[in-house]
Amino acid sequence: MPIRTKLTQLLGLKHPIVQGGMMWVGRAPLAAAVSNAGGLGILTGLTQPTPEALRDEIRNCRAKLTANQPFGVNLTFLPTISPPPYKEYAQVIIDEKVPVVETAGNNPGEFIEMFKRAGIFTIHKCVAVRHAMTAERIGVDMVSMDGFECAGHPGMDELTLMILLAKSSKKLKIPFLASGGMGDGQGLAAALALGAEGINMGTRFVATKEAPVHNNIKQALVDGDERNTALIYRPLRNTARVYKNKPAVQVNEIEKEKQSNLVFEDIQPLVAGNLGRQAMESGEIDAGIWTAGPVMGLIDDVPTCQELLDRIVKEAEDIVREKLVSRIY
Repeated sequence: MPIRTKLTQLLGLKHPIVQGGMMWVGRAPLAAAVSNAGGLGILTGLTQPTPEALRDEIRNCRAKLTANQPFGVNLTFLPTISPPPYKEYAQVIIDEKVPVVETAGNNPGEFIEMFKRAGIFTIHKCVAVRHAMTAERIGVDMVSMDGFECAGHPGMDELTLMILLAKSSKKLKIPFLASGGMGDGQGLAAALALGAEGINMGTRFVATKEAPVHNNIKQALVDGDERNTALIYRPLRNTARVYKNKPAVQVNEIEKEKQSNLVFEDIQPLVAGNLGRQAMESGEIDAGIWTAGPVMGLIDDVPTCQELLDRIVKEAEDIVREKLVSRIY
């Protein structure tokens, strides 16, 4: 029997599993594969260099869909001196009638209003319950709670997912997802037990056959364990969790040396986004910084998205049926 939650009911999904937006990874081949497998695939809006390029990628994703499943687009609002044309990206999403938008970063209030008027379901990623309560007030339909275990930016509170989920279940009226450290059926069962309506996975989807990254990156996730991540940008109060490769170690060394005197320019040559993209596309593990979470300790293979989702759901069903129920009764 499928696992039914508010997520599956609201979006018409087969499985309560969302593929998070990931820079350079959230492209049409992966997003379509996740949606075709019964989950919610997500295109990463800012991976595309222009709004028109995003339009093409949306149409490419839609052409690859074989099942009657929705997909979404991630739009992350970053603090930057020269912001991208967010309104133009948002308008493309609306024009193309994308059914779901995942927002992240700064307060998305202005854009949530645009998406809601267009009838688009909105999910906002949060690293703190207070942020989730704000998102609820501005009309977001669902939030994704990101624990300190997540790849990318886990926030400065450094709160683990278990605490975030337990508190969210007490404080929020809107449904929420579990994100950070999710990669198997045990995680899904635990998330549901803590009140989440599904899980949001990033790193685990990188190690799938359809992920548009070099096989060396996928193999690095299989070979790595939960200790193979590094936290960078902490002195700049913008913590990011990345794969622990040579440039990440160098960044940590410079941060330790400079401490409170660190400025971004001290590490900029090591963390340029184009270098991370080069690493993922060329397979040169140490070419640049790329994000990964400690969930790699649970990654032992590179399955198709269909195989992965079916396995996770079956594991979760077996845990609930055989382990939890038998312990209670």
